[in-house]
Amino acid sequence: MKTVILIVLIIFSSLSSGKKFRWCTLSDLEQRKCAELAKALTAVLPLATATSFARISCIRAHNTYDCIDKIRANKADAASLDAGDVYSAVKLYGLAVVAKEIYDQGNCVFAVAVARRGTLDIQRLRGVRSCHNGARWTSGWNVPFGFLLARNDLSWDEAQPLSQAISEYFNASCIPGVGVAAPRLCALCQGQKSYVRDKNHFCETSSNEPFYDSEGAFRCLKEGVADVAFLDHLRILSATESEEQEYELLCPDGSTAELSEYSTCNLGKGPGRGIVTRNNFHKITNKFLSMIQRLFGQKGKERARFELFTSAPFGGKNLLFRDATQHLQLLEEQLEIAYVLGLDYVALLKGLGHEGSSLENSVVRWCCISDAELHKCEEWALSIKSDPLVCVQATSMTKCIEMIKSSEADAVTLDATHVYIAGRCGLVPVAAECYGGDCAQAAEIMEKTGKLIHVKHKALPPVYAVALAKKSAKQINIHNLKGRRSCHSHLYSPAGWLLLSRHTVGALGNDTQNCDIGSAYQNYFWKGCMPGADGNMCKVCIGDSEVEGARVSSRCAAGHNEHYYGNMGALRCLVGNPSGRSFGDVAFLEHSNLLQNIEDLDSSGWVKGYTALDFELLCPDGTRAAVTEWPGCHLGPIPPSTVMTRPVTVTKIYDFLMQSQESLGSKLDSEFQLFQSWKFGGSDLLFKDATQYLVPASHLSYQEILGDSFIQLAESVFNCTPAGILDFCKQDICASSSN
Repeated sequence: MKTVILIVLIIFSSLSSGKKFRWCTLSDLEQRKCAELAKALTAVLPLATATSFARISCIRAHNTYDCIDKIRANKADAASLDAGDVYSAVKLYGLAVVAKEIYDQGNCVFAVAVARRGTLDIQRLRGVRSCHNGARWTSGWNVPFGFLLARNDLSWDEAQPLSQAISEYFNASCIPGVGVAAPRLCALCQGQKSYVRDKNHFCETSSNEPFYDSEGAFRCLKEGVADVAFLDHLRILSATESEEQEYELLCPDGSTAELSEYSTCNLGKGPGRGIVTRNNFHKITNKFLSMIQRLFGQKGKERARFELFTSAPFGGKNLLFRDATQHLQLLEEQLEIAYVLGLDYVALLKGLGHEGSSLENSVVRWCCISDAELHKCEEWALSIKSDPLVCVQATSMTKCIEMIKSSEADAVTLDATHVYIAGRCGLVPVAAECYGGDCAQAAEIMEKTGKLIHVKHKALPPVYAVALAKKSAKQINIHNLKGRRSCHSHLYSPAGWLLLSRHTVGALGNDTQNCDIGSAYQNYFWKGCMPGADGNMCKVCIGDSEVEGARVSSRCAAGHNEHYYGNMGALRCLVGNPSGRSFGDVAFLEHSNLLQNIEDLDSSGWVKGYTALDFELLCPDGTRAAVTEWPGCHLGPIPPSTVMTRPVTVTKIYDFLMQSQESLGSKLDSEFQLFQSWKFGGSDLLFKDATQYLVPASHLSYQEILGDSFIQLAESVFNCTPAGILDFCKQDICASSSN
């Protein structure tokens, strides 16, 4: 006990002498709880008398934004806010986040839609009455509207406020805090109306609005005012038996579920509440929270006197903190907000216009991985007559994934392995490339009818991974490649990295040495060029120079600035640079444009005299075959390359692509063609040159596009092969519980 008192005194002495720590409250009930906290603190400070102790005071605010204003103006010091308001407080008002509430399953909440049994499903929300826990809040606004936008159920022209689109979607609503711009979104609220600001509680983020917060949104549904309520799962954790019998959850697939099944039937997850303060008050607030938690938290020494995370004695719920809070996680100073709230959540908020309308909202930012791609993208931007296109450059496909997840870019076309990685990172498909006869048929139907044809992934013709050697190198076959010089299109490529493992390093057994196929390749081949890799697998690469002395910055780069990158690059690597040096014994690439690339070796001036007859395929059974015999001599089928984006931008990217395809696809009279790269001095720039059509894929998951066998192989490989991009994506704060 003496130790606790000593700690308390030390902490209080660090507060400015004689000053109070001022907590911002939103209701009379919160004022009562806050006052009791102040009394409890007085009681555990025996050296302070009741008259001289004034270490905490409770500052009554009108609503959450009034709290933010008071903290900014140094009239209050801290407040607990929903994550959506935390973001606004930090990004728009310059405050700092000092702690997060941690619940049973971490610091995140599930956003759920609740309705009376048998009345609704998620696909029939248009035109119903709705109640939401708060405007721009995680579970009442951000996650559900992100979900509806990703599904294209809610259409939003980003030139208008999102609130206007929501007004047109629902019949009437109560969304506390939405403001006066959208009166229909306050129509169902029941707070007192008054022209006197302190007496007006209508549609406010304050407990004086009966339908405020998750408790209020559920009350709104129970009183029959609304047909659906959007709230967090913490409210239904305490559902009564009669509530469980009368209400159900609306699931994303159109089904319904019991209230207890929120972890499998929800619209998504997002961060819970956080505590904000001024930047220069971070240390003091941190110490204050540490102290009251040590005294009155779940394991507090003085919990019998006062319980920090309990509101029942004061006649309310979630007062000062959520009642479901297990403890407060204190944060370091000056943490980037994306690492506090999660990359996906911050990208979602930007997509929903939380920082106001900006140029970013109206443009499509396409990610390019080389100078040649950038050149082609800029031509695309000049040719398209739709949303403005902005071209951003990255160093690799993995960097593009990182930029899209961080909302620094919007879309990119990825090969199958990178689609798997992007899917693991929370990105979603928009359109898949289609190669072959089925595409022409789909294109023809679309041109005649103007209707979108959704082609299942099984109908998309695959590309095949092949191993290629010079015909003159008779001794080489698929079984004796160990110790040879190898050419791979790039690190993580389906043909030159993933599928190849089955026939090389993966065939050596399941010992730990070969489990990490990245390092296993280093030992398997003598040396090679696998752009994006390192060590032995970069020794044959040449960068962007056609002669010795290549520029170091581009050598082994995971983009077309490395001349040995991609399918064309692996072929160039096999024949060597124009001087005949720096070459490999075997190349691993895709069959789709192999014959065209062999022709281009000559026409592009890379090397003269080669024809298809100078090469042979290496078959899995150890035999060799002509390059045209790929249907029976390949290393496996590769799912189509796919355009990926963040969920909230699917519709925008889809509309943009379909407009681009219609005007710039394969029409011979078009000066710029989406699926041709020769004009820009490369091959497979932005899209594969073999692409005939982009097929809508936003209705498919990335797993459906890739297929079971490809997914299983990718999972088995990445389970023990380190990939920095996957570690980057694991930073999402909702992926696991915080401690």
